[in-house]
Amino acid sequence: MNGEELTEQETALYDRQIRVWGVDAQRRLSKSHVFVSGLKGTAVEFCKNIVLAGVGSLTLNDDNPVTEEALAANFLIPFDDNMGGGGSLAELCCDSLKDFNPMVHVSVEKGDLSSFDVNFFEKFDVVVISCCSLAAKKSVNEKCRKLSKRVAFYTVDCRDSCGEIFVDLQKYVYAKKKTDETVECQLQYPSFEEAIAIPWRSLPKRISKLYFAMRVVERFEEVERRKPGEISIEDLPNVLKLRNELCLAHSLSESQIPDSLLERLVVSTKEFPPVSAILGGILGQEVIKAISGKGDPLKNFFFFDSVDGKGLIEDISTS
Repeated sequence: MNGEELTEQETALYDRQIRVWGVDAQRRLSKSHVFVSGLKGTAVEFCKNIVLAGVGSLTLNDDNPVTEEALAANFLIPFDDNMGGGGSLAELCCDSLKDFNPMVHVSVEKGDLSSFDVNFFEKFDVVVISCCSLAAKKSVNEKCRKLSKRVAFYTVDCRDSCGEIFVDLQKYVYAKKKTDETVECQLQYPSFEEAIAIPWRSLPKRISKLYFAMRVVERFEEVERRKPGEISIEDLPNVLKLRNELCLAHSLSESQIPDSLLERLVVSTKEFPPVSAILGGILGQEVIKAISGKGDPLKNFFFFDSVDGKGLIEDISTS
């Protein structure tokens, strides 16, 4: 959308959501540009949600070929005997997403995520990466922070029936209604690297155990030079050993990272579709809030575990 006002067609199409968050919020959405890398089930759920909400453009990045595992978790891939006809995940998802909302420009950006420089991310308002290495999360987040404009950065990971969302809105100002008046609020976010560098012993005692478990698995994959998800039950003894070493270094009780939780993350790295739907919905909601400037944003981690059915927000920062 090039103009400042919504067209008659847009107003008619988005009438119901305009009634919820207003014309100004919809206008901001329609002018926003979103980049998503890593197209497994959770990221795909998110893409569907923001395309239906009416963002201006969505750029997809995932050169991986279609596999049986991808078919099981990605509803955007048309099922056929040719495994998607040879196209990449991004290309096949792009074709399907265009049908959800023809008014949103959906395109594909080929290339490895690590090859994109700082200037590449300047054209986007929101960057979402999924199923990425620890190094990639740190690197892309840092590139977004080097830009003169604020780019909202998110990571989302789903392992079996557990999931995590990280949010970095840098210095974020938004409007909040209190009784009969609207007040301006401000939040300061740490980068992903800054957040996970905070010593565990200084974190609140009741913090989600999933936070620590995700850091252990993430660190194990980095040390062993594995791609995200390239881990199995055979690795569990070494994962537990690393857990013990990290707990000792951080003066944290090993009971805060139960063997059973780590085993779940290691045994099944596939995404559980119902959890993907929940995480994709939460992430879509948060991105819409960040773009529109309406509603209290999440700061700065969200965790979900289907075993207890609870979603927890944790503020892991120095401020």
